This record gives sequence, C-alpha cells and structure tokens, in this order.
Amino acid sequence: MSTIPFPGPTATPGGSGAPDSVPLSAHEPDAATLARSAEQAAGELLAPPAPVRLADVVPAPQQVEPDAAEDWLLPPDAVIVASADPAALTVAAHLAELLRPATGYPLPVTDTTRPASAGGIALALTDDDSLGAEGYRLAVTRAGVTITAVTATGLFYGAQTLRQLLPPAIESPVPITERWMLPGGTITDAPRFPYRGAMLDVARHFFAVEDVLRVVDHLARYKLNHLHLHLTDDQGWRIAVDSWPKLTTVGGATEVGGGPGGHYTKADYLRIVSYAAAHHVTVVPEIDLPGHTNSALVAYPELAPDKVAPPPYTGTEVGFSYVDPTDERTYDFIADVLGEVAALTPGPWLHIGGDEAFKVKGEVYTGFVERTQRIVADTGKIVVGWHQLAPAAHVDGRVLQWWGTNGADPGTLEAVRRGARLILSPGNHAYLDMKYDPDTPVGHDWAGLIDVRRAYDWDPGSHVTGVPDAAVLGVEAPLWTESVTSLAEIEFMLLPRLPAIAELGWSSPATHDWAGFRDRLAGHGPRWATAGITFHRAPEVPWPAEQATPTLPTPRGPAEADTLADKP
Repeated sequence: MSTIPFPGPTATPGGSGAPDSVPLSAHEPDAATLARSAEQAAGELLAPPAPVRLADVVPAPQQVEPDAAEDWLLPPDAVIVASADPAALTVAAHLAELLRPATGYPLPVTDTTRPASAGGIALALTDDDSLGAEGYRLAVTRAGVTITAVTATGLFYGAQTLRQLLPPAIESPVPITERWMLPGGTITDAPRFPYRGAMLDVARHFFAVEDVLRVVDHLARYKLNHLHLHLTDDQGWRIAVDSWPKLTTVGGATEVGGGPGGHYTKADYLRIVSYAAAHHVTVVPEIDLPGHTNSALVAYPELAPDKVAPPPYTGTEVGFSYVDPTDERTYDFIADVLGEVAALTPGPWLHIGGDEAFKVKGEVYTGFVERTQRIVADTGKIVVGWHQLAPAAHVDGRVLQWWGTNGADPGTLEAVRRGARLILSPGNHAYLDMKYDPDTPVGHDWAGLIDVRRAYDWDPGSHVTGVPDAAVLGVEAPLWTESVTSLAEIEFMLLPRLPAIAELGWSSPATHDWAGFRDRLAGHGPRWATAGITFHRAPEVPWPAEQATPTLPTPRGPAEADTLADKP
C-alpha cells in the first residue's frame, strides 16, 4: 500500500475510468477550474478564522500542529477520493453520509483510478507502520484535506476527527447556510489502549434495535471501539437461543417495573453486530453466570438448584438466583447458549459475568468458573468476566473487568500476576448509571455521585494498586438500566461523561488536563443540541450560552434502584 497524493486542480478525466497516463503536472487547468480556484481563494481571504481550533478535538490527539495560514473552506463541488480498497471506500462513503445532510453538497465518492476535482478530501491507506493499527494522520491545507492510515479503522477515526473540526452546524439533519471552514495544520494520532468501550444493560429494561444502533453512533463519534451488551439478568433474557427457545418466549417477557420486556432475534442481533462493525465497534455479548439467572430459571426450572421454577422477577435486588453448579444439565445449557452466541459474534470476546453469585461460594464457585472458562475456550473465544472471577485458575487471554471502588485489590492483583489483563470500570468513576448530583432524576448513588470531573480525573494505567500499565487492556463505561427506561435517558446518562471515559482510553496521560478538557467538551454541546441528542448540561462545563438543550422527560417516580447497596 502507498500514500495517495491529494488530487490537485490539474487532474483531468482518464477516459473510461483508467488512470491517465500523462503526469498531472503536464496538464494545464481549464478556465472553469481557474475561475473556481480564484473564487475560493478570494473567499478564504475574506473569511474569518475557522470557528473550531485544531486542538479542540475530543479525545485529545497525540500531536497537534496548527497552521492558521492553511485554513480550508469545503467547496460545494468537493469530491471524497479514497484508496482503491473496499474498506477505504466504505469509510469514504460513511464520511460523505455524515457531511451531506448539513452541507447539502453532493460529495461524490471515488477512488484513485477515476477523475477527482480540486479541493476535496482524500482518504489514503499507507504502509507507515508508525501510525499503528488504529492511528491516523490528518492534514488540512489550502489545497484540501488528506487522511492517511495503515488500516480502514485508522481512516475511520481520522474521519471522526475531521467531523469535529467542522463547525457544530455540521450535525444538522437538514441543509443550512454555513461557511464549512476547517482549521489548517496536521494531527497525528493513535490510541493509548486497544480496548475502549461502553456497556449497555438491555436486561433490566429492554431497548429496541434502533436505540442500540444510536448508542453505537455515540461510541463511534468518540473513537470507542467496543459495545458490551449485558444480555441476561434476573429481570429478562434478551438473546434468542434456538436450542432453549423458552429463554426468550418466557424469560424475555419481563423487565424492571413489570413492563413487557422483549428480546433480540438472531437477525436482530446480527443487525446490531453488522452495524457496529461498519462503525469499527466490536460487540461483546454477556451471558451472566452463575448468578443473575432468575429469568432462565423461570423458563427452565431444571436448571434451578431445587428444580422448581421461581416467580418472574421485576425488582432490582441482586444475588439471590443461581443455576445449579452440581448438575451436568447446567453445563449442557451453558455450552449450548455460549456456543450459539459465539457463532453469531465475530469479535474475540465472550463475557460470562460471574458477579454477585452470593450463594455459590468458595471451591464450588471457582470450579464452576473454571469449567465455564473452558467452555468459552472451546468456542474459540477469549473469556471476559467481572473481577469476581479472579480466584479461578487462569486460561490463556483471560480478561477481568474491574468495577471496584477501592484500588487496593490483592485478589485481582494476583490474577494479573498469573496472566490476566484488566478492563477498568471503577464504579465510582466509570459507572454512568450513577447520578451526576443529588437532583439527577434517574440513576443510583451507591458508588457515589459522578460528575464530569470525577469521570475524568483518574488514570486507568495506575488505578489498581500494583497493576502495571501494560496489564491494562483498556477502559469501559457501564450503563446499568434499573432506572433508565428510554433512549433519551440513556443519552442523558452517557453525555457528557462518555467523552471523558473515551479520552482516558484514547489519549496519552501527557494530555490529561481537566481545565483543557472541560473547555474542549463545552464545544460539543452545540453539536449534540443540533443533532437532537439529549444530554446533561453539567454546571462544571462552560457551555455556550446560546445553546438550546434537548431536555429529559419528567421521571415517572422515584427510582427503586436507589436502594441498591452493592451492584456491579
């Protein structure tokens, strides 16, 4: 692979689509091209500076080199040209879809074997290994914009950065009049951690496929690359399993508060997985075991320790249910379920929960986990579980998701010494179901109140005592939904804290600065408002005064989940 030079104003059509055999420098620009170039140059000379600075990006880029003399105005006839590679062209098409609604420009997408007009955007695959698998370089000059990367993923992240460099009005769903000016200069960027994610609990309250896809959009905007779906719990089973059909027909018919519940068919789940993959997000499915299984026991009482079906559960207490760890039928069930879910999931991870199994203790618990870990390995996936799995024997690649509130954790440290890696989700920093302040209308406070600064002010690389940075796979922001019932409430709890977690996962510790982050984050409020995204207008962030903020609907009543004392 090689870098594509940006198509300049002297490019001419190459007949039936073949590259022109005459060097570009040998062509003379026609009168129309000269006139267009002169008009654009005059407009740029009269235009005010770009409204967004090159350093305003969230998450903070690795290296920023602004050059105000190179500010560039996106022209109405701009073309997006990409390397002649299907994945690169897909990213180019995605970028065009992002920019067309607000600009009203056609923004045709082409590859290097076809003609391109002057003053466009180039997406170029390169063999520059210094950028890494997810890194990119974005250069804005008076001639146009070039994004280079080793992979399509890097190009995708560069496109998300380009989106942020345009005025906030770029988020408008309809064409508006605006000067689409980008700040000149170069950004060179790559992530700190390979795993950067968020979790959505669809078990306590069920959310439609379209709502999940909207969450994927939010993740992709801030370069988060994993969506952890908590698919099963006491209140509902949300993923179809052909070999155990009553898991959804019976176990999926409930949710917190007595609502109708729901579930994803295999086609639904594949739609989520496919949409996520197109946005460079990997889905991590969780089947919580051995506890949090009341919905499964309602459907199949043979899995219960006493072989009696419990009543459906629509409350929010935890720790009372478990599958029988002494019955071979339990392991048949686990192998069938994990096998079917693994077959639907192209990503490498399979999450088995493992938390709050209060009635399965000691060697019985560790024996259950060790056997379940082997079942995961048999599917070809890597096991992930909450950090309660730590005492169990290590298997290759094992990942523990740490949700504690005290960084001193000898058990987890010992698991790391035996080879485990960690995903950091500290309950008192990263749990986005915690309230912002005492007056937040939804959410909990068992791990404390988490305003934006608290979500931002911690370091994943040193948070768990004794665990080295190299053992940290990344970060994840969970959103449990005992009290969250709608997409608007999901967005309200995610934003503006999700970008804080995203910056911890992506950006170098050297860029960590609350004052700077707060100011950069403030510029995203108008973007969300323009896009119709609900968010919390956190008082510690200096939002622009003229901003109109989508509001959260009035809550239906006090959240029962506020009584929780211990919850991952």
